[in-house]
Amino acid sequence: MMQDLCLAIKHANMLGVERAPDAGLQRDISQLIALNGDCVDSVQRGDVRRFDEILADVFLCSNTDGSLVDKRQFLEHTARPTTIAGLSAEDVRVRVLGDVAVIHARTRYRTANGEQGNGRYTDVWARRDGSWLAVSAHVTR
Repeated sequence: MMQDLCLAIKHANMLGVERAPDAGLQRDISQLIALNGDCVDSVQRGDVRRFDEILADVFLCSNTDGSLVDKRQFLEHTARPTTIAGLSAEDVRVRVLGDVAVIHARTRYRTANGEQGNGRYTDVWARRDGSWLAVSAHVTR
């Protein structure tokens, strides 16, 4: 997690922030990195309960097949048995833009037949009543 926080701070500097992030920004980045980890773990384990907690009611996801699903459909899909193993996120980049944050990352996983797979995702988070909720996701492979 510390490596991800350092990477997020590095990218904040690349976006023109020339000072170390203040405590509030560091807290936001840490929370978002933890939530990102929860999402990756929840995909791997099919954890519908955790996704229900961290997805906004208005959540939409663009899937790898081109479909666009809402929160209910996403949770239904999550409840199905997983066909991948070893899912991990790499090159996680967090950008906090006030009460909105964008997370970009690369994924690696193994398919059911043992082949290595990879992809990318972009998640958009919004601060609602002091908590971060995912409002949008876009997944590619």
